[in-house]
Amino acid sequence: MARALRILTQLMGWSCAAIGLFHMALGNAAIPGAGSAGATVDSWGRFMGAVFVGYGLAWLWAARQRPIPAQAVRWLAGLFLLGGVGRLLSLAAHGWPQWFQIALTVIELGLPPVFFWLADAEEAKDVEERTPRGDAETVSADR
Repeated sequence: MARALRILTQLMGWSCAAIGLFHMALGNAAIPGAGSAGATVDSWGRFMGAVFVGYGLAWLWAARQRPIPAQAVRWLAGLFLLGGVGRLLSLAAHGWPQWFQIALTVIELGLPPVFFWLADAEEAKDVEERTPRGDAETVSADR
């Protein structure tokens, strides 16, 4: 499980950083249907691209820790899930977006539970490995 969590965390970090750089470089051209949206949307998109680079770097930071901090993974996955919820709100307010945005919504809603599960499993394993045999019930009760 630790290997799966590390690989997924690294993949998430590199993907988010690359997507952020793509948005910074291309502005409106990086967003399907936003090519003629104007300077305000372009400015916002490039700014959010930079934020997404930072978000990706936070994932990469977590992937480099030994063990991977489960709490950080939960927070980062929760933010990703929140992005998917934002897309659902947009869908409710404005209707169906371009098909690729729908695919992203599915990923943003489906991947966080996987991260939550892996982080919980790794945290439980880490606690078990650090706990003397006789104290396992005491540590479990403290959580």
